[in-house]
Amino acid sequence: MERDELECFLLLAEELHFGRTAERMRLSRARVSQLVQRLERRVGAPLFVRSSRVVALTALGRRLRADLEPHHRAIEAALERAVAAARGIDSVLHVGFANPLTGEIVMKTTEALRVSHPGISVEVCEVPLGDPYGPLRKGEFDVQLTEFPVREDDLGGGAVLLSEDRVLALPATHPLAARTSVTLEDLAEVPLLTIEGPVPTYWLDHHAPSRTPSGRPVAHGPAVTNLQEALTLVAAGRGAFPAPAHTATYFARPGITYVPFADAEPTGYGLVWRLGHETGAVAAFARTAWDVTARGVPA
Repeated sequence: MERDELECFLLLAEELHFGRTAERMRLSRARVSQLVQRLERRVGAPLFVRSSRVVALTALGRRLRADLEPHHRAIEAALERAVAAARGIDSVLHVGFANPLTGEIVMKTTEALRVSHPGISVEVCEVPLGDPYGPLRKGEFDVQLTEFPVREDDLGGGAVLLSEDRVLALPATHPLAARTSVTLEDLAEVPLLTIEGPVPTYWLDHHAPSRTPSGRPVAHGPAVTNLQEALTLVAAGRGAFPAPAHTATYFARPGITYVPFADAEPTGYGLVWRLGHETGAVAAFARTAWDVTARGVPA
């Protein structure tokens, strides 16, 4: 049996309409009729009952369809797996996320990817606050959804997938906590917790500057290695901590007030990977993440 005969027979058995079958195969109705007739000659008996108004399977046609369909699906699946393997997208993908919001997006992308690319298995893990690129460089992650900016010579990535406003996590008793908003200039009035670890200077200057826009120095508080440490120290009155706006929703707790910045640049997020390691699986994840964020993100 020729492949076009097989596909034509199965499509016509599904549609029971020569015109729709022709459209799906992008063939003429006459060509569909020729393929069916050729297959019937090969079998030696009619497979369809035709009239001007009705197309139906004969008993022999129903039996042939039942016998062929599982094998046809298996062939198609085998071809898809072969194509996926050739493109490097039949694999385990290790994905890092920077915070709860990016974690949700990574999980939504993983669910969507399970449908569109069942050959890709995704394993996720949080990126350390104090070492944002170390695990990626070591190969522990293939790709990560992380805070921008990223200006590393050995790392590449895509455009900003989404962005959100920023807030200042303050001790509830601090005078700034009574404000409806704060400015970057107000950072001179409260020590900022610092992040301990191999964090690029440009990243720290963007997220937790050492000087205000007018040049006033910003005092440094204790060093932290993760967000929970930072919030514990904020609640204890040891300093303030700039954070993405979603932190107020995910980590509301006594002793901390989150005040929006009126003038801080929003936090942008995007995918980052090692240069030269953009595999088919990474590209598939990036396309799917773009589709997921285009449909909306958690409030």
